[in-house]
Amino acid sequence: MKAVILAGGKGTRLAPYTKVLPKPLMPIGDMPILEILLRQMKRAGVDEAILTVGHMAQLLRLFFQDGNGLGLKIRYSYEDNPLGTAGPLSLIRGLTETFIVANGDVLTALNFKDIVKAHKKSGAIATIATHRRCTKIDLGVIEFKDDCTIGNYVEKPEHNYYVSMGIYIFEPRVLKYVPRNQYFDFPDLVLAMIKAGEKVAGFKYHGYWQDLGRHDDYEQAIEEFGKMRHIILGEKKPRLKNNPDKSAENRA
Repeated sequence: MKAVILAGGKGTRLAPYTKVLPKPLMPIGDMPILEILLRQMKRAGVDEAILTVGHMAQLLRLFFQDGNGLGLKIRYSYEDNPLGTAGPLSLIRGLTETFIVANGDVLTALNFKDIVKAHKKSGAIATIATHRRCTKIDLGVIEFKDDCTIGNYVEKPEHNYYVSMGIYIFEPRVLKYVPRNQYFDFPDLVLAMIKAGEKVAGFKYHGYWQDLGRHDDYEQAIEEFGKMRHIILGEKKPRLKNNPDKSAENRA
């Protein structure tokens, strides 16, 4: 299976870090966020990853090279000009079977096998991984009945939404909806497919997911990866070391 990783953004919200490193190379624990994602995909059966690159592309290529160190094939698709989130798909050749698309800065415990299985079962042209998020407004919200009459007053309301995790499963025919070499975002693509009568499915994921958009998110992700590394990477849970004081007591 092939995977397309969107790795060409400038990551302006994480400046000044991203002035010297492309966002997918930002370290989480002892490895870049993109390496974590690639290791997860390989475990799920991905044997080739295409990185769409632009900003600081040379550093990404220098680090990952041909992918041999990770046990999969990596190739690169270059953007001369920014093409948005979906536009880069129009430049990639060889996407002839079901493929994964993901942002290069996603930290999650999602098992990619699960979403691929659900996608194929649904018969949809595309499946979007979604996560439930709560947005709290820390103010009293006023609702008007007309220009000057208040109809409701809600103190600090909470709104729950399903948001995109930045992970998609696509069938090859998705590509016919992507204009070649033009700026085009995923909301544009999804709405175009829905308008054309295509089935677009959502995969509701309730496990761990963190978008690394802001400084606070990034710091939180570093802390959480330290605790959840074995889950995220599918490693064996580390055994707790024996307390040397207790061991001495037992020997006595």
